[in-house]
Order: sequence, then structure tokens, then C-alpha cells
Amino acid sequence: MAVKNIMIVGVGGQGTLLTSRILGGLAIEGGYDVKLSEVHGMAQRGGSVVTFVRYGEKVAEPIVEEGQADVIIAFERLEALRYSHFLKEGGALILNDWRIDPMPVVIGAAEYPENIVETLLAGHKVYTVNATEEARKLGNPKVFNMIVLGIASQHMDFTKEQWYKVIERTVPPKTIEINKKAFEVGAAL
Repeated sequence: MAVKNIMIVGVGGQGTLLTSRILGGLAIEGGYDVKLSEVHGMAQRGGSVVTFVRYGEKVAEPIVEEGQADVIIAFERLEALRYSHFLKEGGALILNDWRIDPMPVVIGAAEYPENIVETLLAGHKVYTVNATEEARKLGNPKVFNMIVLGIASQHMDFTKEQWYKVIERTVPPKTIEINKKAFEVGAAL
């Protein structure tokens, strides 16, 4: 199997690191060599966070080059736009259609771009969901990242059982059921 390159982008506090740990655990569960890397960002609330997960027979380095990502999982619109040039031709961009204003926008030094989803659709295969809203319907807005992962799972070759096993091992014990339910919602979309 060729090396699979996955990129997770979002802002601090959205669970990008938890998501990369789940994907890394999944690759190990699947018997692959895996490399994880948190590249940019500050895991503080509001800062841009980017993580790479690469897995395959043999993975040399953790960094995904521009134009090489098979899948980009984006937890926020502007972050998706900011890193979309990493997606390879024919790759999938899974987008939580949600807006979080970065500090320059908050303080009035910059404008939040309009028509981000339309711009992304012009050059990429984009799967959008308002996962934050879907997670609210489940009663826990924090599990929106599992809904996005559920959608992303359709672009990876792991069984539902493997996903559940890794989710159970990775999330806090009290949240296992709600996280699995959120994953199912995404996988069904």
C-alpha cells in the first residue's frame, strides 16, 4: 500500500490533537507504520493547529508536502481555505462548515473571507457538514470532531470495529458512547 497522507486542520480547542491520536492508533491497529506530527500552531484556544498523520508499509518522515494530502479534515472554514493547497488532485476535503474568527478578525485588523465553501468547491472534492450543529442535536457540541471523522472514515480503509476499538481506547471513558454515536452520524452522511 502506498503511504496515505492525512492532514487535520483547525483551531486550538477543537480536538485536532485527539483526532490525530485516533488516526495514529487506527493505523497501528491496521498494522501500518505511522508517523504523526503537529506542525504549526498553538493548542491554545483560537490558534491555528495543523497535524499530519502518515501511514503505510514504511513511512520515512511525518511531514506531508503541499499537493500530497489524500484527505484533509478541516474543523473550521478558514483553516480549510488556508491549507487547501496541501490536497492532492482527487483528494477529499472533509469540512466542518463552521466559522471561528481568528484574532486579526476579532480585533478588526482583517476581514473574514466570504464564500469560502464556494472557493474550495471550485478546485476540490469537498464534503461539508455542519458537524457542530449535528453534535448539538446529540446533546454534546464537543463531539463534532467525531462526526467529521465519521465522514472521513469513508475515505479510509479501516473497519467500523477498528474505529470503535481505537475510539474506546482514546477518548475519556465517560464519553465513549456519545463519541461512538457521533462517529456513526458522520459515517452515515
